Amino acid sequence: MIRARRICVTAVAVLAALASSPGLVQAQQPPEAGRPTAQAENGLPPGWRLTGQGEARELVWRAPKTVPMGDARVEFHAEGRLLGVPQAGKDGRTFRLDLGEARSEELTDLQVLAGGRRLDAKETDGAARPRERDSRAAEEPPAPLPAGGVDPGKPGSYRTVTGEYDLDPVKLPGFPAPVEMRAEVVAPQGATGSRPLALFLHGRHSTCYKPGAEDDVTGDWPCPAGTKPIPSHKGYLRDQQLLASQGYVTVSISANGINAQDSDAEDAGAQARSSLVRQHLARWADWSARPSTAPAVVREAPKADLSRVLLVGHSRGGEGVNRAAMDSLYPPPAAQDGYRGPVRWKVRGTVLIGPTIFGQNPVADVPSVTILPGCDGDVSDLQGEVYVDGTRGVSKGTALHSAVYMVGANHNYFNSEWTPGQAEAPAWDDFSDDEEAPDPVCSPSAATRLTADQQHQAGATYIAAAARLFVGGDDRVLPLLDGSGRRAPSADPARVLTHAVGARRGAGLLPDGPVTVTGAELCSAIDPDPAVACLDPEAAGSSPHFAWWETQRETGRRAVALKWSTPGTAARVSPAEPLSLAASKDLALRVFVPPNTTGTKLDVAVTDASGRRAALGQVQVDGLPGSDRTSSYWAREVRVPLTAAARAGLDLKHVKSLELNPRSQSGQAWLMDAWGWAPGTPAVKPAALPRVDIGRTIVQEGDSGTRTYRVPVEISGRGSGQVRVYVLDPDTGLGTDKLVTVRPGSNAIDVPVEVKGDTRFSYDVQHDIVVKAVRNAVVGSHRGGVTAQNDDPEPVVTLTPVTDRVAEGETLTWRMSVAEAADVEIWQPVRVLGVLEGAELSTKDVDPQWLLDYSGDSPDPERPLSEANLWVWMEIPAGTTSVEFTVPTVRDQVAEPTESMRLALTDWDAEPLPDRPVLTGTVLDAS
Repeated sequence: MIRARRICVTAVAVLAALASSPGLVQAQQPPEAGRPTAQAENGLPPGWRLTGQGEARELVWRAPKTVPMGDARVEFHAEGRLLGVPQAGKDGRTFRLDLGEARSEELTDLQVLAGGRRLDAKETDGAARPRERDSRAAEEPPAPLPAGGVDPGKPGSYRTVTGEYDLDPVKLPGFPAPVEMRAEVVAPQGATGSRPLALFLHGRHSTCYKPGAEDDVTGDWPCPAGTKPIPSHKGYLRDQQLLASQGYVTVSISANGINAQDSDAEDAGAQARSSLVRQHLARWADWSARPSTAPAVVREAPKADLSRVLLVGHSRGGEGVNRAAMDSLYPPPAAQDGYRGPVRWKVRGTVLIGPTIFGQNPVADVPSVTILPGCDGDVSDLQGEVYVDGTRGVSKGTALHSAVYMVGANHNYFNSEWTPGQAEAPAWDDFSDDEEAPDPVCSPSAATRLTADQQHQAGATYIAAAARLFVGGDDRVLPLLDGSGRRAPSADPARVLTHAVGARRGAGLLPDGPVTVTGAELCSAIDPDPAVACLDPEAAGSSPHFAWWETQRETGRRAVALKWSTPGTAARVSPAEPLSLAASKDLALRVFVPPNTTGTKLDVAVTDASGRRAALGQVQVDGLPGSDRTSSYWAREVRVPLTAAARAGLDLKHVKSLELNPRSQSGQAWLMDAWGWAPGTPAVKPAALPRVDIGRTIVQEGDSGTRTYRVPVEISGRGSGQVRVYVLDPDTGLGTDKLVTVRPGSNAIDVPVEVKGDTRFSYDVQHDIVVKAVRNAVVGSHRGGVTAQNDDPEPVVTLTPVTDRVAEGETLTWRMSVAEAADVEIWQPVRVLGVLEGAELSTKDVDPQWLLDYSGDSPDPERPLSEANLWVWMEIPAGTTSVEFTVPTVRDQVAEPTESMRLALTDWDAEPLPDRPVLTGTVLDAS
């Protein structure tokens, strides 16, 4: 799992020093309300605090309101780098991250993000900068596209039968509690012969609810007494009914047991979800072979044809079915897999609805349709675009990968059990709206926002379109999915836009590869340097094409950025080797412009290797409706015929460059790629590829000597391919990377780590590597490393007086000490307690700046010092044995009795440690 601890460990790797990285911690209940708040000298922002001691030291953020359990990971960031993935408390508001030795002075510019969305500050912060919501263009949806030749959203001729099965639960690796094998089946009645199977997997949502309670939901499993499981798997009944009416057998499986336990999984549960999917498919294969053993509802259904399987996943369920498709072609390591049997099915395609893809590891040779909800308030960075972009150049390129951008759709309403007014349990709109500043695109009253029923109908229509293309082989549906600019009328009034890669797209011009650019900039999708990054970090909104991964900088993930102030500023992109467009009908480009802009016109031309140039035509690109809260910098697919090039006598087998010449007065545009395009869908035959999985080794540091360990890497499968390996730096978050050729059974990714033993207390460290497929390879578990655990006891902290009896105007001093220095800072809180007898020092008896620094309070109104929120975390620096806690008093002219204060070491709940003395400081009147 990802953590935020490190100790002094040296990595002698093929790349660079290995880095620790942030991570998951155990859930704990928030402390009771009303206790003091710790204020270090370098105080944290409101809502943040440090708690705990030694290895239990934590960074805690308390949200102003409940953060619903969702699919995007909640992440802590500091200065633009990932600190780690905190654990949520049962209250849904308290989030804790195990910090280890991270110093408080490093905790600057703290932010809480989920799917690129800021949780710890209002989205309207920073209103001084230009914001897209100021444009009226955001208030209007795009014009409807022409209707396609077929409408897959129309119900078929079959009546349907519905029922449920509930089998014995299964045990999955790394999950303490068994996971349910429960599912809802909807099938056609009276259908003859074997019928294709569509399996649905829901995403991460609350697991249990208390009937009759308005908001009483939990993430427990099994559900406690008095509560019931939330039936998330029943939220796709309308989608199932549509497919069943068209002749498909459908099953929607429950995954509450995974949702309740995936926070401790390194891959956020992707492998577990894949195992669960394949466990169900194996049962269906058994039942097809032995129908008499099937549950009643399965016996009532037509026989399922396991050679024609469509997997549909929502949110983390999308990442789960992507992994299931991968694991069905390229088996995972047995130790991490929850299904060990044979593969008796064939996955023809996947539909991914608002999916996560934390590993950024799509399966290039399995066709996919990814639905991107324009108003997604959960996975709001629309990282699912990587299921399209991340397949380019990885394998044969014959599988279609389509992105379906649905303007005005949120994350939850594709599932009726996550929809208010339709769900059995409490449900909510994931796009939270600010009543004082309603979002022009996504607030419920916006013209572009879809109702729940409109959204669900549009989603069902495009799921059916994918089924008809991938499983049914009906190419008439292709224009609805491949960027051809056709719509399915059943999805009206939703505005649905598409682009795609793969299928019969030929040679591609990819900025990711070796290219030369003139008249524009070759920019980086992920880079901390604004001068290099494709999108200005101050831009209002974000781009799905530039969704963040595991590093602050990625190699070879690029686009071409155009910016002009007068027409005719041509940009030219030239690949290292000429491309062949001879078998193509059109040139297809994926281009995006800023949201809410219209009328960007670009002349398109190509030049062959002999220097002959041909103008192909002009394209117009409009921006999507967007605001500062949406990911609307999304590419539109535009095409120009290649007939002009043929007429001009160009050698289309050797195209040397592409030229884009803006004809608008001024503007910006980004070119993602360009392809030779031809209609049709070719047969897809998955390539024989090597598979890479990174594991984790956990070791004790020992008391002496140096031991060398290696990051566990398994390379299986067949063939040879390339992956990019990143070693993460602990301080900057940047990765040192290298392109590595991998073959099954080889040790191509060989990362040794030297662990030095000692007897001084420190913290655990994780030295992590992350891996991404580049060419002819697949990656399963993308992250792992070596964790070296501290095995030395934490020093005992003592508190002793230095000067505990002073006159007014002098300073009280205590010393906090340890017997032996540690390799890391030792943090210990102290608290000012009320006196048991006599007069107590007041807030006006101490230096007012000291009071402000340590408690955040003002001296007024005057009150006993113990009521001033004085609970202070003190640091004994690494390599030292003590630090002093001082209380500067002030001298006044008022005759007063002798006054005192009490000081105690405390636990992280601010309670005095029972085995330590409470010390007293006395101040004598000096008047």
